[in-house]
Amino acid sequence: MSRKIAFIGAGSFGFTRKLVRDILTFPALQDCTLALMDIDDERLMYIKQAVEAIIEVGNYPAKVIATKDRAEALKGADGVVCTILQGGVQVWRHDIEIPKKYGVDINVGDTRGPAGIFRALRTIPVMLDIIKDVERYCPNAIFLNYTNPMAMLCRAMQSQSKVQITGLCHSVQGTAEMLAEWIGAPMDEITYTCAGINHQAFYLEYKWNGKDAYPLIREAILTRPEIYNAELVRNEMFLHLGYYVTESSGHNSEYNAWFRKRPDLIEKYCTHGTNWNPGHYAYILKEYLDMEVKWRDEIKKWLADKNNIKLERGNEYASYIFNACFGDGSLYEFNGNVRNFGLIDNLPEGCCVEVPVVASKGGIKPIHVGPLPAHLAILNNINARCEELAVEGALSGDPELIYQAIYFDPLTSAVLSLAEIRKMVDEMFQVNRDWLPQFKHLK
Repeated sequence: MSRKIAFIGAGSFGFTRKLVRDILTFPALQDCTLALMDIDDERLMYIKQAVEAIIEVGNYPAKVIATKDRAEALKGADGVVCTILQGGVQVWRHDIEIPKKYGVDINVGDTRGPAGIFRALRTIPVMLDIIKDVERYCPNAIFLNYTNPMAMLCRAMQSQSKVQITGLCHSVQGTAEMLAEWIGAPMDEITYTCAGINHQAFYLEYKWNGKDAYPLIREAILTRPEIYNAELVRNEMFLHLGYYVTESSGHNSEYNAWFRKRPDLIEKYCTHGTNWNPGHYAYILKEYLDMEVKWRDEIKKWLADKNNIKLERGNEYASYIFNACFGDGSLYEFNGNVRNFGLIDNLPEGCCVEVPVVASKGGIKPIHVGPLPAHLAILNNINARCEELAVEGALSGDPELIYQAIYFDPLTSAVLSLAEIRKMVDEMFQVNRDWLPQFKHLK
């Protein structure tokens, strides 16, 4: 039976191309229909050409549909991948620039804190529209979200729909591979248990051939400057907290109160490490603006040479999940974002957590983890409860909940008074007013 997989926001050229490549490596999915949906005609044209090129090089029997009609893409789909971006650079740049004016120095700003919250407020209404269409046209589909802010978007959708929804991030497997490389371990000899919230989950266990590998990781960080310098913030967190966190130093520096509240700390921890420039906002902004000019040339160059098309499967979760659920049925365990109903005992009931999940013919089933170490739960609780307030505010249109969510954000509260935070949020509301129909006070 031929399957159908829909890509919503397929014009994300690099990402869609990689996921299609991965999906078609599974024999049970090689004759599937790939439905590409985007609102941009030109991007849709190019991604269709790219997918057709992958199919040609792999000699796969897959079929391609390219459409701007979401209903057409979703009808009868077995799986859905969402990679949308709501609002371009001229909107989201304010998420970073307004807090910076008030002294809150955010690095990436797509996940939590004032920047992540306003990105969520813009995006949640669109995600709810998408999930309503999924309910209408493919209610039994597996819905995989890759759009940030991951936790808040998943929490909003999962509270409004019975569709099987999970959010995916490459940071869990990516960091696991990084740590294995640091200690010289083959990845197939590594096992781990990882849990928490998105971008701030921790490896509760990290083992090499069944033996605790944390002493080796600690030794590598303390004795090899190039390793310590590679992830300054995360390595400092590990040395003090005893567990390694999943997402990069750039992100984690803005999720807590320790590294970005003073210029001297930013200079010490957030400026000179080897992984800083690619994650720095100014760099990202420049790259994004350059990409808007150069992306066509990059795509044309890639399409012009079939040697650019590699067919080896990558490490993103999506293809494995689809294969487990409606491919050959091979069980697959991954870390996904789901609501916390009896999964992590000392995080808020119903908040969005990132925990081990098993995919199978029966769908996606999260695994009970138990309590986090108490000190890690404190950090996760603060951020998860701020996200809960923000989602409730986004769904209800109550601006007071947004102020409250940002009052308690760790970095923001370390820098600003309550009155200063309110003034900053007022300004952020005003520049976003055209994107926030749910907030009547802006009319």
